[in-house]
Amino acid sequence: MNENFMKEKPVLPLILSMSLPMVLSMLVNSLYNIVDSFFVAQISEDAMTALSLVYPVQNFINAAGIGFGVGINAVIAFYLGAKDQEKADRAASSGLSLAVVHGIVMMIVSIAIMPGFLKMFTRTQAVIDLGLRYSVVAFAFTLMNVLGMVFEKIFQAVGSMKITMISLMCGCIANIILDPVLIFGIGPFPQMGIEGAALATGLGQTLSLVIYLIVYALRPIPVRIHKKYMIPNRQVTARLYSIGIPATLNLALPSLLISALNAILAAYSQVYILVLGIYYKLQTFLYLPANGIIQGMRPLMGYNYGAGEQARVGKIYKIVLCMSGGIMAVGTIICLLIPGPLMGLFTHTPETIAAGETALRIISAGFIVSAVSVTSCGALEGLGKGTPSLIISLCRYLVIILPAAFLLSRLFGPSGVWNSFWVAELLTAIVSFLVYRQAVKPKA
Repeated sequence: MNENFMKEKPVLPLILSMSLPMVLSMLVNSLYNIVDSFFVAQISEDAMTALSLVYPVQNFINAAGIGFGVGINAVIAFYLGAKDQEKADRAASSGLSLAVVHGIVMMIVSIAIMPGFLKMFTRTQAVIDLGLRYSVVAFAFTLMNVLGMVFEKIFQAVGSMKITMISLMCGCIANIILDPVLIFGIGPFPQMGIEGAALATGLGQTLSLVIYLIVYALRPIPVRIHKKYMIPNRQVTARLYSIGIPATLNLALPSLLISALNAILAAYSQVYILVLGIYYKLQTFLYLPANGIIQGMRPLMGYNYGAGEQARVGKIYKIVLCMSGGIMAVGTIICLLIPGPLMGLFTHTPETIAAGETALRIISAGFIVSAVSVTSCGALEGLGKGTPSLIISLCRYLVIILPAAFLLSRLFGPSGVWNSFWVAELLTAIVSFLVYRQAVKPKA
């Protein structure tokens, strides 16, 4: 099935065939994020604020699951390209067993830390209570979520993008349908409020995992999970973590960033915390389709790199960069033209909408240039170069933006925080270009 098409099919049709299913599923996932937040916002503005405060921990769990999955994906694709079937199977098997441990640990720790975590950012007891009610239910499904991500990356590594598209879309659609049913108690279902939103999310994640398991059992793929390989092998495990840990940190850094920005904005008003939370919900509609292209690119980069096809590696990178830039351009236009209606999806308070309009217009100035760092990170992860990718993300989410946000907020108030976004994207794009060029430069 996956013998030669990744290195023989023309590059542009290949990228489109690998990426479009993921772009479609990411668009549905983006829609889920918007719809989920829309229904939570109907409960109360406190509920939406609680969701914004829980989001960094949710994002960290997703980051750990996806990041380790990226490691599994890259290692499998590399070994398939190098025609080493045993190590590809070992990577999938030991990766799955390690992911089970990760999921159980994160579930326990996340539920335990939430009371103290929420109190760091708000003293409003109603917000704290809503955040705890949501997080306990949502985090109970952590293991299902993490295992679903692992199977997603295994299927992507062998080029089965349509399966991942179907699984993700079914999970997201189920979530969208269940949200109003469980939140408001439609038909025979009880009115669960914010817990209903969390349960809808968990059930959607579980459905995605079930679909992967059914397809894996009924339809053979080029990589198989074997019991004898589930005990981690030192060499393969080291390779998984050498890519997975930097990828996890790449994805987890936004959680640290959001928490730090919440702390800066809390000094002005809780309104700005809500605006930041809404922005990150809206941002998913822009960045998740771009991430769909990146997901299609990763196995192509890894496979061709493993097969020694350097020219194709470079061509794949350039085409994906142009595609990501196009998506970001569309997002910029939308945020400049209709920021008010976008904010109005989540709040009816004029003060919040006005603050959000200002934020979206300023932040969107950095969207297009961010394509350089987003594409470079994904390309480096696909090549198994986790550390250079982490350097880029550190610049984007920590080294540049946090000092800029702190200093600019002292000069311009909350607007200074919004301006720090485009400043960071511009400077990180320069760093990304240099880091990528250095990482892929042929050795003498």
